[in-house]
Amino acid sequence: MINNNGQLLPEADTHCPWSNRAFNYGDAVFETLRIKDGQPLFFESHYFRLMANMRICRMEIPDAFTPEFLLDEIVKLVDAQLSDGANARVKIVVFRDTEGLYTPISNEVGYCITAKPLKDRDYTFEQTPYLMDLYKDHLVPPGLLSTVKTTNRMVNILGSIYAKENGLNNCVILNTQKMVIEALNGNVFLVFSRTLRTPPLSEGCLNGIMRQQIIDLAPTLGLTVEETVVSPFDIQRADELFVTNIIMGVRAATNYRKKAFEMATAQTLNKALNAII
Repeated sequence: MINNNGQLLPEADTHCPWSNRAFNYGDAVFETLRIKDGQPLFFESHYFRLMANMRICRMEIPDAFTPEFLLDEIVKLVDAQLSDGANARVKIVVFRDTEGLYTPISNEVGYCITAKPLKDRDYTFEQTPYLMDLYKDHLVPPGLLSTVKTTNRMVNILGSIYAKENGLNNCVILNTQKMVIEALNGNVFLVFSRTLRTPPLSEGCLNGIMRQQIIDLAPTLGLTVEETVVSPFDIQRADELFVTNIIMGVRAATNYRKKAFEMATAQTLNKALNAII
């Protein structure tokens, strides 16, 4: 089932018009949220990031797009498709709902919300092997647009195919200066003793909701956070490497090439994260 502009429809009854700009040009932004006990985690942060991304992309924000409206639309779908108190993965896609070529006729928008059940209520900490390496075939230019969650994710798609073909669980993405910006599916953190290092947004990494949660949470655990340029050589020197996103929370890498990592700090952060949700 899909919430399509407020109307709940069976997925089989929906279709994407050939003129849809999200299909033709990737002219859309999206948010992925984690639902716990029927309610989205960190909803206010998601809402304000969505509004900011729509403004950056010059989309017209409808007066109806209040936090209360979008929250009701999410809960309406989750309750109808799953059940009260469900744990789920929800995705909101907002697209420019107009015709035109590169120049749209207008900046009005439509939206679509989907929901898939999640097995776990809390963030689980996986300790199974998690292998990472560099993805160097395509680079991301640093800049404001690279921080926005648009539906144009070709680098992430090709990198994920590369990882699968090479027996990897994830890869690190580089910007055009060959500096680390993020992983294929989240932000990256390096641990050096009691210090966390993560690339700043100016390097081109996504403005991740979980990234900010970890930055805010770390000082309460006696950890220092440095938002600084990270080179691929820094990964080899780090004690730990972990990836964060809103669905999996904190995922520790066990290996990067021939380097084996510890996981203690990542596990501590994951435990503290569960405590605040």
